[in-house]
Amino acid sequence: MTRSVLVDLDAVLSIARLGSFRAAALELGMSTTALSNSIAKLEQRLAVRLFNRTTRSVSLTDAGRTFVERVGPAVRDIHDAMLTVQSLQETPTGTLRINAFATAAREVMEPLILPFMQRYPQVHIDLVTEGRIVDIVAAGFDLGMRPADLVPTDMIAVSLGLKRSNAVVASPDFLRAHGRPILPTDLYRFRCIRARLPNNALFRWKFEKDGEAVQIDVQGSITLDEPSLVRIAARNGVGLGYVMEADVRDDIATGRLVRVLEDWTPSLAPLALYYPGRKNPPAAFSAFIQAARDFANGG
Repeated sequence: MTRSVLVDLDAVLSIARLGSFRAAALELGMSTTALSNSIAKLEQRLAVRLFNRTTRSVSLTDAGRTFVERVGPAVRDIHDAMLTVQSLQETPTGTLRINAFATAAREVMEPLILPFMQRYPQVHIDLVTEGRIVDIVAAGFDLGMRPADLVPTDMIAVSLGLKRSNAVVASPDFLRAHGRPILPTDLYRFRCIRARLPNNALFRWKFEKDGEAVQIDVQGSITLDEPSLVRIAARNGVGLGYVMEADVRDDIATGRLVRVLEDWTPSLAPLALYYPGRKNPPAAFSAFIQAARDFANGG
């Protein structure tokens, strides 16, 4: 069925319902003359008159009444089908696969991802966290989430506007017993919680102040590969831990952990959501990008 035929059928049904060419023309957003010509052409194609027209009234012929009774339900079904398909595009549905550092995922879970899921319950979020950088296109992800300085140059990035920094922390009891470091080099005389990277290398603690960069290969009685475990160990007095400030923000606020060497841990690159350029993205994808922008703008 061509669009012009559907328009003609809508015109017939509108005139039959309203009993007026003029009222139907207003409803359909066209001139009375154009509507009259459209009906005349349809009647010519059908070789039957659909309406009896006088200067004062419009009524269906017997053939017109039969036509409307048969066509009306079919046209409504067609419009319902069109609206259903449009709503699938307009209402975000389906699965969004996101790859992120675990620390990044923890930082945006409550303020971004969970509110998005509440707003769009028909969208399924498949969030995969891993320490290594992956090719999100080759791995089948829709989006990646990494610090902005690690986003591949061929990707479109949306900054999430979050202030980020590393933090060196320890329990109050540990600091009372051992004192606190003032300079990064002081760490050589403290028990620390070592960290292992995804490539199995030991992480060297990184510091910077006034343009001076320092990396310290700390020593300690335990080595961990998950920041949440470092947090637990630090809270229990095992030693000084080096973590993302966002991961221990609540512990610092409540006094369970104390931050040291803060002047040596400056701000890091902000988190960014990134993705390859794509035409006609699904509604769920577009909605999440907009939610990320609103989140970054404080909305």
